Amino acid sequence: MPRYFLEVSYRGTNYSGFQLQKNAITIQSEIEKAFKTLQRDEVCMTGSSRTDAGVHSLQNFLHFDYEKEIHPHFIYKVNSILPVDIVIKNLVKVKPVAHCRFDAVSREYKYYVYRHKNPFLKDRAYYYPYKLDIVKMEQAAEMIRSYQDFTSFSKRRTQVKSFICKIEESKWVKENNGLVYYIKADRFLRGMVRALVATMLLVGRDKISIKDFKTIIEQKDCTKANFATPARGLFLIAVNYEENYFSQ
Repeated sequence: MPRYFLEVSYRGTNYSGFQLQKNAITIQSEIEKAFKTLQRDEVCMTGSSRTDAGVHSLQNFLHFDYEKEIHPHFIYKVNSILPVDIVIKNLVKVKPVAHCRFDAVSREYKYYVYRHKNPFLKDRAYYYPYKLDIVKMEQAAEMIRSYQDFTSFSKRRTQVKSFICKIEESKWVKENNGLVYYIKADRFLRGMVRALVATMLLVGRDKISIKDFKTIIEQKDCTKANFATPARGLFLIAVNYEENYFSQ
């Protein structure tokens, strides 16, 4: 049966996350509903990355199997049905064994922090008007690349079998009068990026030292890290596949 990848982008403010949930409105539920409206048929879609409630995405993927004819103006028609905060960017026919989650080789996130009151950023970044030692935060971000076990930065009651993540990049950058934490890895744990940011902000405020941050990582205990950053500052910006993956 033919398989298709859907590339999607969304503002997660009004949704209970990306993945289907019982009695909840999610990104996936809205896309599947729009598909049914257009095609007059149901499909069960599989997502690449499960973003939490309130988290945004510039690029995420779903795949689905469908043997009937796809509407010739599928993207235009589905986008006219979807809410304004969800958009389909591309539809690609792939090989039947392709898997948008398992075939992804890396994912990239950014977390946005703004330090001066700005009403136009309140639902897309974290307002944090405190004095910060950026050098120490940069040191903490660089330290993260030396580790692979991120048990301390995973929320409880997660169903993963491994807490190992291979970090390719981790850094703080100044952007548009604010701060952005950028991280790229092969996989991420539930709540991981927000916990890393929250804990590094404590380093920046001298609430904990670089040595304390190192100890938190090595203790492999999620009660030691800070998870107090809101979802609105987090963006999944890319899901990456091997070169020429979509041309195979």
